[in-house]
Amino acid sequence: MLPEIGQFSLILSLFFAFSLAFVPLFGYWANNRLLLEMARPLTFIMSFWVLAGFVILTWSFAIDDFSVLYVSQNSNSQLPIWYKLSAVWGGHEGSLLLWVLILAGWCSAVALKIKTLPKDTGSIVLAVLGIISTGFLAFLLFTSSPFIRLLPNTPADGGDLNPLLQDFGLIVHPPLLYMGYVGFSVAFAFAVAALITGNLSSSWDSLGKTLDGGFVGVFNTRYYFGKLVGLL
Repeated sequence: MLPEIGQFSLILSLFFAFSLAFVPLFGYWANNRLLLEMARPLTFIMSFWVLAGFVILTWSFAIDDFSVLYVSQNSNSQLPIWYKLSAVWGGHEGSLLLWVLILAGWCSAVALKIKTLPKDTGSIVLAVLGIISTGFLAFLLFTSSPFIRLLPNTPADGGDLNPLLQDFGLIVHPPLLYMGYVGFSVAFAFAVAALITGNLSSSWDSLGKTLDGGFVGVFNTRYYFGKLVGLL
């Protein structure tokens, strides 16, 4: 039952990401303030459902739910619990879900930060991030779902986590790398928002205020620290 809830959570997150992508844009072109102001709540709702899906997949690994294909391929009952949990991003499907989760986290961080920015700029930035999120969520759901079931022939035990990933450095390497790498989508979103609104000076001034608030430092620190850990 839980894997189905996880799958449904991702479907809901795709719906809200799609809404985030186009509702504020329509509001901007229709000069509708109400639709523009929906960008922030849509961001938080989308992020909640992505987090719910990730938590459910993590729980599936923790309880050795080998009826889930992805769990059976990347974990077994003999793995230490820390490797079971890190196995969530040990394969393609889970690492893509981690990518989407971190992207949702950055979307929420921007939504919290843009309260002081002009609504046009902030809402369009979130809409661009919604377009990016829609693309990744659609790819995840339609080609790489981590919640595919092995029913009724559930294996008694699973396979194994890639031995290369059974190392502390490689446990933390993907999250750190993704936090920095995915975070640069924020700068991209501001650039596209500037092109859409045509108000380059205002948008880039907003970008400077937002990124000076610590985003650039976080992007670079997480990205290069992740690279360093991976090299070690």
